[in-house]
Amino acid sequence: MDTTLRDGEQTSGISFSATEKLTIARLLIEELKVDRIEVASARVSQGELEAVQKIIEWARANDYMGQVEVLTFVDGGRSLRWMVESGAKVQNLLTKGSLNHLTHQLKKTPQEHFDDIKGVVSAAHQMDIETNVYLEDWSNGMRNSPEYVYDFISFLDGQAIRRVLLPDTLGILTPSETFGYISDLKKRYPQLHFDFHAHNDYDLSIANVMESVKAEVDGIHVTMNGMGERAGNAPLASVVAVLADFLPEVSINVDESALYKVSKLVETFSGFLIPANKPIVGGNVFTQTAGIHADGDNKNNLYFNNLLPERFGRKRKYALGKTSGKANIEKNLEELGLALSPEDIKKVTKRIIKLGDKKEIVTQDDLPYIISDVLKSKKYEEKVKINSYVLNHAKGLKPSSTISITLDNETIEEHAQGDGQYDAFMNALKKVYARKGKTLPTLIDYAVRIPPGSHSDALCETVITWKNDGKEFVTRGLDSDQTVSAIKATQKMLNIIENNL
Repeated sequence: MDTTLRDGEQTSGISFSATEKLTIARLLIEELKVDRIEVASARVSQGELEAVQKIIEWARANDYMGQVEVLTFVDGGRSLRWMVESGAKVQNLLTKGSLNHLTHQLKKTPQEHFDDIKGVVSAAHQMDIETNVYLEDWSNGMRNSPEYVYDFISFLDGQAIRRVLLPDTLGILTPSETFGYISDLKKRYPQLHFDFHAHNDYDLSIANVMESVKAEVDGIHVTMNGMGERAGNAPLASVVAVLADFLPEVSINVDESALYKVSKLVETFSGFLIPANKPIVGGNVFTQTAGIHADGDNKNNLYFNNLLPERFGRKRKYALGKTSGKANIEKNLEELGLALSPEDIKKVTKRIIKLGDKKEIVTQDDLPYIISDVLKSKKYEEKVKINSYVLNHAKGLKPSSTISITLDNETIEEHAQGDGQYDAFMNALKKVYARKGKTLPTLIDYAVRIPPGSHSDALCETVITWKNDGKEFVTRGLDSDQTVSAIKATQKMLNIIENNL
């Protein structure tokens, strides 16, 4: 049972619109094929009521009514009236699963609480509403007041209910406790259906879900991306992968190939960002960074495990950065349909490592630009060298530049102002060439672009078209800074004209 739309929405700062709730509900059932969804808490707001009404209208039209559940309360029938207005037919009734909660929050005796629950269940039955019962704080109940829990479940065994829902409300269980407690209940009450609802406060939700299934629990509760209060709930994607790979005797219906798509949509709607290293759905989890790993993948897939990205509608990537090796480059070139000589691969690898040392992120989209820049550079004698430059831009002052250039074996410094930083640089450069009795080509076009589809800020390419003696030619510069890339393109131009190319 997925509770993204109810317990997941209790993540701090998260609120789905009615349309978003309907979209997610449809994806969970029709794309991911989860068995049940918990979509709301009763009586929360008018917007929540309208959202449930939309979901119920869709569910009724597609025969999913029994799969849509709503959290309700022991409140003298107000939640049930809300259920009738929404059209929902399955309530998950929140009750007290520990004596501590019952005594200090409700301030009632167990018998008084049981009598109240009996009244709600009976009324729901008359309204043709199916009831499941949450035992809130059940895990602490088993630790500290097990006899109360046994009495409670024995009482529920005689009621018109479908399932008993066992939440580790504060995420305090260890895996061994989870297995022991659920095994005990399954032996005591073999006729009852038990669901386990894990929270992740100690980062043990997945392990606890796994142990609950080993203990033969009948159902488990999850959320997309592990959303939920505090540290969240057990994440659906990880639960699916763990059950498929470590407990293959357990049959589940979830379509693994749709996990990533739905996960990203929920991330977009919620604004709850997925950590890059989150298993299955994180941005980096199918990316090999170290060159030795890429090399191992070329040699009988030495660094593969059973979590193949294709299972989840994803692809393996090979990161480009300071730890990249030749194998990383080759893997990315293969994806792009490019082939380079071993010598050229060394040159490209050297440039990527240099960018990585600057903490720049290099993507596959950047690679053709790097190749073009590396392999086209220095096909001439470097007669002109831009040694250093200072670019100044301050509010209320014209941009200025001071440059140092070696030309004809002489180092010259000049300063100039301009309409922008690059214009100031060019004006200073013109002064240098004027001192040598030379003129510069005319700049006739200037374009800046980033690799199409790139989401990184690693590179931009400046393409400048020049006109010299009636002939046009183009130079390119590549850098993470736009003005620096233009200066690199300019240095190439200077060497081209000095070499009479």
